[in-house]
Parts: sequence; C-alpha cells; structure tokens
Amino acid sequence: MSGTQAIQKHDRRDDERETSSTGVFWRFWAAATVSGAGTAVTALALPLVALTVLDATAFQVALLAAAGQVSWLLLSLPAGVLAQRVPLRRLQVTLDLVRFAALGSLPLAWWIGTLTYPHLLFAALVTGSATVLFDIGNSTFLPAVVPAKQLAARNSVMSGTHAVTDTGGPSLGGVLIGAAGPVGALVVDAASYLASAVLLRTLPESRPAPRTGESALRLMREGWRYVTGHPVMRPCMIWATAANFLNAALVALTPLYLVREAGLDSVQLGLVLAMDGVGALAGAAVAVRVTTRLGTAWGVIAADLAGGALLLLAPLTTSAGDAYWFALGNAGFAFGTVIGSITTRTYRQTQSPPELLSRVMATVRFVSWGALPLGALTAGLLATRFGAHNALWTVCAAAFLPPLYLFSTKVGRHRDLI
Repeated sequence: MSGTQAIQKHDRRDDERETSSTGVFWRFWAAATVSGAGTAVTALALPLVALTVLDATAFQVALLAAAGQVSWLLLSLPAGVLAQRVPLRRLQVTLDLVRFAALGSLPLAWWIGTLTYPHLLFAALVTGSATVLFDIGNSTFLPAVVPAKQLAARNSVMSGTHAVTDTGGPSLGGVLIGAAGPVGALVVDAASYLASAVLLRTLPESRPAPRTGESALRLMREGWRYVTGHPVMRPCMIWATAANFLNAALVALTPLYLVREAGLDSVQLGLVLAMDGVGALAGAAVAVRVTTRLGTAWGVIAADLAGGALLLLAPLTTSAGDAYWFALGNAGFAFGTVIGSITTRTYRQTQSPPELLSRVMATVRFVSWGALPLGALTAGLLATRFGAHNALWTVCAAAFLPPLYLFSTKVGRHRDLI
C-alpha cells in the first residue's frame, strides 16, 4: 500500500468515527430534549398542584422545591463513582423509568382521590434523586462521544436546547394546566421520561471502568482533593454554588409571588417563566463569542454582572399588567448564568484528567448543586418571615455577590481561565 493510500484510508476511518460520534450525540440530544421538555412542564405543574389543589403554605411550596434538589447534596459524590462502575446506558434507562413511575403515580392518585402533600413531596424527592444520578452520568458520557475540539460547541448545543425546552415548557405547561389542570400536565412529563428511555436504548452501551480495588470513599476523596486544590476550578465552583443558591431561591419564590402577590393565572405564569429559557437560549447562542472577545474569565464575570443588574427589574412587578419587569429580570439573570455555566463546564471537561472526570464533575455538582435545597428553604423562610416581596428584593440584590467574588480571586486577575 502506498503512503497516499494509507493516508486516505486513515482519513476515511477518521470520517467514519466522526460520523458515528455525531449520530450518537444527536440521539443523546433527542432523549435529553424530550425529557427536558417534560421536566420544564413539571417545574410549573408541581408547585401549582401544591398551591391550587392541596392549598399548601409558602413554606410547603419551598420545601417541595427543596425536596427535588436535596439529592444533589446527598448523592452527587457517590454518583461520580457509580458512573464509572455501572454500564451507563443501562443506568440511564433505569433512572428514566424510575422517574416515569414516580411522576405517573401523581395523576393516578389524584384520579382516585388519594393525592396528598406527603405523596407530592415523596415524588419530588424520588424524581430529584434519579435526576442527580442521571445528570452525573450524562456529564461523563458527552466527553466520551464528542472530540475535545467540538466540546464547547456541543455544550452550547445542549445548553441552547435546554434553554428552548425551558422556554417552551412553561408556556406549554400553562396551556396544559389551563385545559387539564396542574395534575393533568404531569402526565406529559411522565410520558416524556418513558420516551427518553426508549431513545436511550438505541445508544451504544458504555463499558464501566476496570475495577482497581480502590474503595468508593478513596475515589471520591481523590476527586474532592483535585477540585479543591485547583487554582481555577475551586473559585469557579464557589461562584457556581453562590449562583445556584440564588437561582434556587428565585425559583422557589417565583410561583408563590406571581400567583399570590401579583395575581397571575397559570397561562400568564407560564409565559413569564418562559423568559428564563429565552435568556438562557440567548446566553448559549453567544457564549463562545463573548468569551472569545472578552476572555473566558472576564466574559463570565461581565455576563454575570449584567445579569444581576437586570434581575433588579423583577421585583417591580406588582400585578399581571406589569409582569414584563419580572420576565425581563428573569431572562437577564439566566443569560449571564448560562454563559458562566457553559464556560466553566467546558474548562472542567477539557482540563480534568480523563480518569478523574466523572469524580470532578460529581464534586462540583455536590457542592454547587447542593446549594439548591438550601436556597429554596432560605427563600421559604424569608417569605414566611418578611413577606414574598421583601424576600424577592433580597434575593435579587444578592445576585451581584457571585461575580464580585469571582473578580476578587485569582480568576479575575487573568483574561482567561488558566
């Protein structure tokens, strides 16, 4: 075989591998899109079930949000080890079926007249636990099928798609709730997890990493030490933790404030919540351009400061007639947060040693996403003690703290994350 023929054969193999990885990615994307759309519907339907069907208190609504998020604090670290030791496709399909069963039980209980707040809380807890394990697995799966040079672009696609489902999901949820009630909308989300499981069955099975004899505790400790000792990943993790705390507080307050204080109906609430997705979509679309122009470090800080400034518009909403202030604030905050999320996630995926990647991602999510239930509970306590409007002002004003912290660290002294 001549040198030219060998090169051509090698090029053909590269093209075939790239085509194969592209096909796998788009099937993965389709499964994530289907389940993401249903989840966005549930983000509106679950609190409305609590508020309108079960007449829940402000603290109960916040507790419901916390129940869906507390597993990030409890399960993230062991999930990183599990993702290395269990065939990924089998794990994902199983977790989709668990979520299908948990959410599907709610419409059934309502139909036979036995739906209670503890049942709603339990379903949120089970669904949240399955989501933690599912998402940690996905964070490891994507770098395995996407070449490193395409990773930022693929992360933007995933974030952009997530933004689209966040945009359309609440709007669709508002329409569904108006037509079938909040419990009826949960049927859509349950069905979405079943559809996702069917799609994931078409993906190639991943082989678990060889057993090394090391204990799970030691493996988790290695990931923890790597992240907390890293000069860039540690401050970025703290930034993400503060941002997630505030985001969870805002999410917990939004349906409570807009329904009970501002008097929005389910369709209007869905439209306002959809602006979160609009802002996230805009952020995902320009994330690479912003960080190329300003630098990956300064771009994250600048985008987050801009998002915090726009979030101050949200508390200006006092009725359905001026709900556009909340919508603009929500969109602006999502815009800045998504640019930071894409940039820092890509940095972790490209700079972490491959054998540590799942544990690095799990460590970061354990800390940063572990703040979600704390943020939701804090919002509930603030709303109970000082009222929903004062609680909302406090959360919005605090949105400047995460970017100011990042600017004060070593990260802020360099144009790029290095």
